[in-house]
Amino acid sequence: MLKNEDNGSMKEPVDQDMIEVFGARVHNLKNIDIRIPKNKLVVITGISGSGKSSLAFDTIYAEGQRRYMETFGAYARQFVGEMERPDVDKITGLSPVISIEQKTTNKNPRSTVGTVTEVYDFLRLLFARAGEAYSYNTGKKMVKWSEEEIVENIFRKFRDKKISLLAPLVRGRKGHYRELFEEVRKKGFLKVRVDGEIKDLVPKMQVDRYKIHDIELVVDRLQVTNDLKARLSQSVQQTLKLGKDLMFVAPSKSPMKEETSAKSSKKKEFFEAEGSSKAMPEAGFGEVSYSRQLMCEDTGISYEEPSPNSFSFNSPYGACPVCKGLGTMFHINMETVIPDWDLSITEGGIAPLGEEREAYVYRQVQEIAKKNKISLQKPLKELPKKSLNILLFGNEEGNEVEIAPIDIGVENMQFDPQSPFEGIVNMLKRWFDNGYSEGLRDWAEGYMELKPCETCGGARLKKESLWFKIVGRNISELSNMNLDNLAAWFDGIELRISDKQKMIAKDVLKEIRERLQFLLDVGLSYLSLNRPSKTLSGGESQRIRLATQIGSQLQGITYILDEPSIGLHQRDNHRLIEALKNLRDIGNSVLVVEHDKDIMLSADHLIDIGPRAGYHGGKVVAQGFPSALLKLDTLTSCYLDGRLKIAIPKERRMGNGKFLELKGARGNNLRNIDAKFPLGEFIVITGVSGSGKSTLINETLYPLLAKHAYGSRGAALEYKSIKGLEHIDKVIEIDQSPIGRTPRSNPATYCGFFTDIRTLFASVPESKIRGYTAGRFSFNVKSGRCDVCEGGGMRVIEMNFLPDVYVHCEKCNGKRYNRETLEIRYKGKSIADVLEMTVEEAVQFFQQVPYIYRKIKVLDEVGLGYITLGQSAVTLSGGEAQRVKLSTELSKRDTGKTFYILDEPTTGLHFEDIQHLLDVLNKLVDRGNTVLVIEHNMDVIKVADHLIDLGPEGGDGGGRVLFEGTPEDLIKNKESYTAEFLRTVLLHAN
Repeated sequence: MLKNEDNGSMKEPVDQDMIEVFGARVHNLKNIDIRIPKNKLVVITGISGSGKSSLAFDTIYAEGQRRYMETFGAYARQFVGEMERPDVDKITGLSPVISIEQKTTNKNPRSTVGTVTEVYDFLRLLFARAGEAYSYNTGKKMVKWSEEEIVENIFRKFRDKKISLLAPLVRGRKGHYRELFEEVRKKGFLKVRVDGEIKDLVPKMQVDRYKIHDIELVVDRLQVTNDLKARLSQSVQQTLKLGKDLMFVAPSKSPMKEETSAKSSKKKEFFEAEGSSKAMPEAGFGEVSYSRQLMCEDTGISYEEPSPNSFSFNSPYGACPVCKGLGTMFHINMETVIPDWDLSITEGGIAPLGEEREAYVYRQVQEIAKKNKISLQKPLKELPKKSLNILLFGNEEGNEVEIAPIDIGVENMQFDPQSPFEGIVNMLKRWFDNGYSEGLRDWAEGYMELKPCETCGGARLKKESLWFKIVGRNISELSNMNLDNLAAWFDGIELRISDKQKMIAKDVLKEIRERLQFLLDVGLSYLSLNRPSKTLSGGESQRIRLATQIGSQLQGITYILDEPSIGLHQRDNHRLIEALKNLRDIGNSVLVVEHDKDIMLSADHLIDIGPRAGYHGGKVVAQGFPSALLKLDTLTSCYLDGRLKIAIPKERRMGNGKFLELKGARGNNLRNIDAKFPLGEFIVITGVSGSGKSTLINETLYPLLAKHAYGSRGAALEYKSIKGLEHIDKVIEIDQSPIGRTPRSNPATYCGFFTDIRTLFASVPESKIRGYTAGRFSFNVKSGRCDVCEGGGMRVIEMNFLPDVYVHCEKCNGKRYNRETLEIRYKGKSIADVLEMTVEEAVQFFQQVPYIYRKIKVLDEVGLGYITLGQSAVTLSGGEAQRVKLSTELSKRDTGKTFYILDEPTTGLHFEDIQHLLDVLNKLVDRGNTVLVIEHNMDVIKVADHLIDLGPEGGDGGGRVLFEGTPEDLIKNKESYTAEFLRTVLLHAN
């Protein structure tokens, strides 16, 4: 304690080694005080909904962000608005905060692992400065000369000889060039070489305008001696300037006309083929060409000087001109345009056209059919090919044509029998490219498929950029390599490059190696730099941002992470723990919200929030060293030391004897594998990260089942055959994508029971007196909602350079409705009060209303009793969103032939919640359905009826089925990493 000398009072010091939070009351936090050590790895754990994120993100991070905003000047703050202070008395010792969450993945198709981590930026710099150019015609290395090198070379080749320095002005083009001759004559030049013949420049000189010409200006004629070296140097400079970095040197002794006639015809042939090439082939009979640009000595093509932008697919200087750097193009998929050849046109044989009706396009087709005597009643398979081509492409040959955009909207089209018919395929292309509306474009997209760009082959870059190489590899080849292979390629690269390249690339190579190592350290060895960001899971994108932060080497920061272990196999856990410790060791405080046992036990300080979820949580149950916490009697410590455990079933289900059999799956890294899925069982797909689990299930099996059950158009990745589809009548994929992207979306609207609640409020006597219908209680309808926030409850403040900020609406204070609507009460509660109820409270409140009670009860059963009915979708974690979807499916009636697919449902779940989830999934299987789960969590793997293990490694080292069968049999497998960890779990259980 420090003594205050003025009045003798005692003043408590601010502890510089602690982040101190006093009186935190955000969401369900119960006015808690907590001291968190700085520069340590601190793990915050507890049951789902206990208040972990409320403490870490909504209190500590929110206050850090608010303080940062307050550092802006008054001018900047007027655009930002005031950020609301978290409901907390005081926070001291807080350093600048950076949050690394799961939800902020970039959906931009141009964003890749390479661009997010900046490794690709350094690769671009490396290729621009140290890359070697090769000709795309001959594959030979290209050359370029500096002025000094040209002068030295002329001295070496032509010493004591008379030479002419020629600057090319016109290369392989038609025209009379009267103005050009006049312009250079006025500059004082005396001679030109036209089509290989030296001529004097005379007034009104011109050439035949209909013939192709080569015109070079004779800049100087001199003898190559030491006395004239300065003059030669000046003349070379002038010649290069006039010839736009290209010049020819012709020895004057040779008979000029004969000497150049052969060259001239050779040049003409070349330039007629190449058009605008910037260099010329070396002439015969001793004539030499020099270029300051990169030039192929055999064919004369030249490249511009490379810059980092030349290798960027996001820049017009580097992007493939056809696909604009996306690497893929939409093409018409004829299988979706004509799904059934047995139908006639009037029966809807051409799907975009539909069945016979009064529509502009249909009337056009009828007119064309009449004109060309095409039957609209015959099955399509009986129509001649020419007739079909006329209908599909507008011509007999079946050629797709470039369609000029039309400026009228679809609704303004007037039928004109004389207007040319473009064909259904070309019409679809036009509607897709120049979409009059988003809906029309989406409709047209349904008849198209994404294919790699035919020009760049999916490499995204223009042809010239792909011919710059380092040790025989171009930048696209390196970007497609797995990160572990890429790191190995860069190891010892100095031994394979020239001394000049070594000197240039020294610092860039150091940066690339460091960043690659950080990515490997967080267990992402199976990714490639070209992998689009939008295909990454929440855990992967979070670990990428973690690697980027480690690479930035910032110090004195408080990092807050949200479950970085998602999607990571047990084998790679130690790598992630080392990465987190690395971040701590360079001088940062690392706060991790986590449920993973290994990470919890590796922490310097463990905080357990609880004891239960929602209203029953929000207290600090325990904190301290992990070893000390194990001795306490909390829910978390009981699971950590084995006093509580998820039981292994006494016997595994045998299924219903039917199977789904997928053969020859070859998508991404899968190696022509066969997999058998027993129906009526709880199936778990395991394997290290990147081994091919999502490729097999989400991208191959699910599209096939969806096509069978619902006629879905989603294309499956490559496979040979599938058997047993007749045993399935419904497939449901429950992923972790958000249930909505705006604050308007919430569990009540998503699950569908909000409509029932609105109908209930409309039936209240006061509602009937006022004439209110169910629509009055919708926050999307003008009559009942707040007119300021338009029913959002929040106002969006656009930050431009930062993520948008949501603040409470000042008029309705977040209640969404106007005063009149809120006056209607059911059992003393307004519609806004109902939306603010937790699921647990709503179960009690609606107990007497069976049709609402049943749906809300299911939300409670999947462990979401703590969320509110009106909780904004943007605040739900991936795991919570997945469980909301699961509850929606559970509240529907199943058929006993339903196939459920879940991708890592244990995300965000405490051990206790995993037990609840397994109870729900087992209920589904007991009703005869099949549940398939992709999972790394050993508590789920050990209770499976059937396991399929992929591996052994990620990326190129994976893609094989290592094992199919029960967990007891898997542990005998010597090749599987999963078996290694499962063995320990099963031995402990026994």
